[in-house]
Amino acid sequence: MKKIVLTTALLAGVLAHAGGFRVSLQGVKQLAMAHTSAHAEDASVTFFNPAGMSFIPSKLSVAAGGFGAKSIVTYQNSSTLQSYETNNPLGTPVYAAIAYKVLDNVSIGFNLSTPFGSTIEWPADWAGREIVQRLELKAFYFQPMISFKLAPWASVGGSYIYAKGSVNWDKAVTQPGATLNLTDDKASGSGFGVGFYFQPDEKWDISVAYRSPIDMEAKNGKVSFDISPALYPSLGLDAAGTDSFKATLPLVSEYTVGVTYKVTPKWLVSADFNYSGWDRYSQLTLDFANAPIGNQPNDPTVLVSPKNFKSTQTWRVGTQYKINDMIAARAGYYYDQSPYTDENFQAETPSFDSNIITAGLGFNLAKGFGVDVAGAIAFPKSREVKNSFNNFFGQAKAKAYYFGLGLSYNVF
Repeated sequence: MKKIVLTTALLAGVLAHAGGFRVSLQGVKQLAMAHTSAHAEDASVTFFNPAGMSFIPSKLSVAAGGFGAKSIVTYQNSSTLQSYETNNPLGTPVYAAIAYKVLDNVSIGFNLSTPFGSTIEWPADWAGREIVQRLELKAFYFQPMISFKLAPWASVGGSYIYAKGSVNWDKAVTQPGATLNLTDDKASGSGFGVGFYFQPDEKWDISVAYRSPIDMEAKNGKVSFDISPALYPSLGLDAAGTDSFKATLPLVSEYTVGVTYKVTPKWLVSADFNYSGWDRYSQLTLDFANAPIGNQPNDPTVLVSPKNFKSTQTWRVGTQYKINDMIAARAGYYYDQSPYTDENFQAETPSFDSNIITAGLGFNLAKGFGVDVAGAIAFPKSREVKNSFNNFFGQAKAKAYYFGLGLSYNVF
């Protein structure tokens, strides 16, 4: 059985940030402060660090929210000077979380999130149509978790991660002059998260967390060919013009260290360091059951594309100031690093070194009930495209913005 790496297809996103194409939108309050992690005010901390549950100031806490994410990528061919622009729909990542203290020193929780997923859509006849024309991704993380308070100032926690994903990918193939649609809605995998959370005194919060990589397996993907039926037999297709493929999807690991310092009772400052293990994504391999559209001399059904990603670092800083008992103002900044060089630019996962500015407001409308809004704007740096493997040269630019609405309720 051949093994396929379909990372690009299932992870493809549009400037979702966190170094590459992970969607770094798992908490509205956190986004307003540059998506920093050392905040244990409510159940939204569960995605960032399961150990944070032990310091939520409530026995039962719930949180939920959603985002709008919009981005546009433009590409100009250096030879023809022809330009192309994506027509991406609005991305809508969501999250929901609950945390409950079953004992004074034991908490359990559950988090639902969409850390990977979006849609990118290039013109059907654009210069990179053999790489991608349209790609839609949906990936969900389901995380049950537990946390133990080891001391009044320290806790440890862990989570199991079940990941479920789907992909719908259109691309062209010059030989034999076809367009393909690859779909799979049953890809899945599992992983884990662990973390430590500290509150050494009333001024400090310290979060240390690790989220494992996940190998998602697409065991029975379907590829449909838009081509003359007369060519079906020569490609090994069935009567419907389809073939199958299998895949293993490596999702990225993440290390995070976060700190929050309460300068005054009204003002706090937070900072995070993230390290994302993109270096495990060295190539993209598509393995078809019968169709000989690959590029391997010993097996024409295998298509391998080099990716050569490198691991990235992200530095974040955010702040919050309580204007009064009801309203908190927030702001933040972070620098997001692209995981590949100009020579490895990927049209299906366009990524740029970017400066991101965030801001938001929090409203404490009733005892324990809060409403948060946040927004962010990215300033990606333009980059030269020098991908000789795909004969893909030119210049790429992008712009992106995000907004979110979140609710939280510390019940009792």
